Amino acid sequence: MAMCVEDRISSFPDPILCHILSFLPIKEAVRTSIISTKWRYLFASISTIKFDGYSMSGLTDRNIDSFKNFVDRLLKSPDQVRLDCFSLSHEICSWNDGDHDFDISGWICAALCRGVKEIDLQLSYLEDILPAVLFTCGSLVTLKLDAVGHKFKFPSDVCLGNLKTLHFRDSFFGDSILRLISNCHVLEDLAFIECDFYNTSEINIQTPSLKRFILDFELGGFGDLKYVVVINAPNLVYFQYTDVVAQGYTLSTMKSLEKAHISICGCDTIDSQTIATHLIQAICNVRSLRLTINAGIFRTSQLPIFHNLIEFEFLGRGFNGREIWLVEFLHHVPNLKTLTLNFPVVAGTQWKVLKVPSCLSFHLKEIEISCFNTHMIEMICYFLDNAMILEKLIINMDALTITQKKKTRNQLLQLVKSSKKCLKLVVIL
Repeated sequence: MAMCVEDRISSFPDPILCHILSFLPIKEAVRTSIISTKWRYLFASISTIKFDGYSMSGLTDRNIDSFKNFVDRLLKSPDQVRLDCFSLSHEICSWNDGDHDFDISGWICAALCRGVKEIDLQLSYLEDILPAVLFTCGSLVTLKLDAVGHKFKFPSDVCLGNLKTLHFRDSFFGDSILRLISNCHVLEDLAFIECDFYNTSEINIQTPSLKRFILDFELGGFGDLKYVVVINAPNLVYFQYTDVVAQGYTLSTMKSLEKAHISICGCDTIDSQTIATHLIQAICNVRSLRLTINAGIFRTSQLPIFHNLIEFEFLGRGFNGREIWLVEFLHHVPNLKTLTLNFPVVAGTQWKVLKVPSCLSFHLKEIEISCFNTHMIEMICYFLDNAMILEKLIINMDALTITQKKKTRNQLLQLVKSSKKCLKLVVIL
């Protein structure tokens, strides 16, 4: 006897069904049109339209025009609902490589006409593709542009009054980018990833509304920086900076800063140290800090006291004395609770003669060593002897051989036992 299966999903209201379809790849959303007459045109009312490279898989000279017409009808129909998101990405091939002649500019304009809130474009070439109206759109809340090697020049009347998120990747900028940012009056999230600035002596970000800022360049990719970094964003909650030392830093104190990732490299000279120290001084209120340096680039004698810092991850790359620098830095973080170390320790550091930071005596509860090597035993002894309220020690031995792991694990167990601390030891093999 055949079972009768009730179709409960089709009984949902159309807005809910459209919301469900918005999570599907566009091809799969279209395929639902064969389920029943109720589903036949539902895909045309979805508010999120995302095309990836797989959308072009299977396209030939015979069906390319049909695909173009489908996209045109999907985006340009006058009866369509407002768009939440329009996205083009190119995981396997490019939308604008010249072979297909897609009307990308027209698609963007159609999305803008439908009051789109988010546009996310990953395109290999942007010459003559981005319409000027994109940068004067009042409905945009999120704009993400990944444009390989493109030099952006923004129109003089640029204004994105409701934009809260602005991300750029792999692009180049002149002075006009500062005009764009200054006309995004409610901007909260700004990111430059693997970008570069040309023909400018200053990167000047004056955005009091900004809460999240990423300035993430490829370290060493562009040589010495010729510009000064100026940031006035007192309400930042998250700050990420990856670059070589700039010509100078002028930063307002970030009083609301919760988390910062700083990765900086430069020459171990008095000038570089002094300039870089201005950067670290501005984030003295941070609660969680991930710091990567390739030299003693921050002069510990000039560092502020990080009263709010309770989580610190240190990645010291390729410079002598990083162990001593670490201990000197810990003297500036009196309330630290969690310490993560991710750098190779070298033999020769006289740990027993180093003055003990107060955070070890009164606040430090957890230590994680992410890349353990056999030279770290003396350092671990230093922390076990002086971290008086330590509760948890995490050791990652992934880089050791099987024989070394077994020997070191037994050695660590003996050290913890002899320390007479009520301590949880976690060994990751």
